[in-house]
Amino acid sequence: MAEIIIRQLLIGPYEVFTYVVACQRTKEGVIIDPAGEEERIMDLIQGEGIRIKYILNTHGHHDHIRGNQKLSKALGAPVCLHEEEARFFSEENLLRFSKLEEFERPVSASMLLKDGDRIPVGDLDIEVIHTPGHTPGAVCYLVEGNLFTGDTLFVGSAGRTDLAGGSLDRLIESLEKRIITLPDDTIIWPGHHYGDTPYSTIKREKEENVYITDFILED
Repeated sequence: MAEIIIRQLLIGPYEVFTYVVACQRTKEGVIIDPAGEEERIMDLIQGEGIRIKYILNTHGHHDHIRGNQKLSKALGAPVCLHEEEARFFSEENLLRFSKLEEFERPVSASMLLKDGDRIPVGDLDIEVIHTPGHTPGAVCYLVEGNLFTGDTLFVGSAGRTDLAGGSLDRLIESLEKRIITLPDDTIIWPGHHYGDTPYSTIKREKEENVYITDFILED
C-alpha cells in the first residue's frame, strides 16, 4: 500500500473541508474541493513540497469550487469534474437559478470524469465513484482506504437534496450501492464539518447515520 499524505483544511463560513492529498514518496498530489483561502492552500503545498497534478471537485456548488480558477492558474493544474456535473452546470435554466442562489458555474473543467475512472498521482491510484443525489454529477474519491465524500455523506448526516438537481431517492441509492458496500474500516472524509468529529468510518456511519440506519438498514 502506498503511503499517503492527507491534509484537511476547514475553510469559510460554510465550514467546507478542502483536502490536499499526496503521495508520500513522490510528493505528487491533488487538491479536493478548493473552497477559497487560496494563499493558505498554496502555503501548505509549498511548505510541504507537494506538486499538484489535479484539482478535483466532488461537485459544482459554489462553496466547494471558489478556489478553482486561481489555483488552476497558479499551479497549472487541470480542474476535474464529472461529465454529468459539467452538463448540469452548463444548462441555461440552472445558471439563472444559480445566480439567484449565489452559486457559481465551475471554471471550465479541463478533464471530465466518468464513474470508475482511475487517476494516477505518484504511487496513488484515485478511483472516481459517481454518487448522484446531492447533485446529478456528484462523486466521491477513493484512495488507499480513504473516501472523500464531498456533500454525499457527512459525519452522521448527508447532503441536502432540495436544490436544483437533487434527489433523495438517488442519494439513498448511492449510499446503499456505492458507499456502504466498501470495507467497514474505510475512512470517511466529509465535505463539511457538520458532525462531532472531522472524519469517520463506514462502520460508524452504518451504526449511527440516520440516512443509513433509517433508510437502508431499518429492516
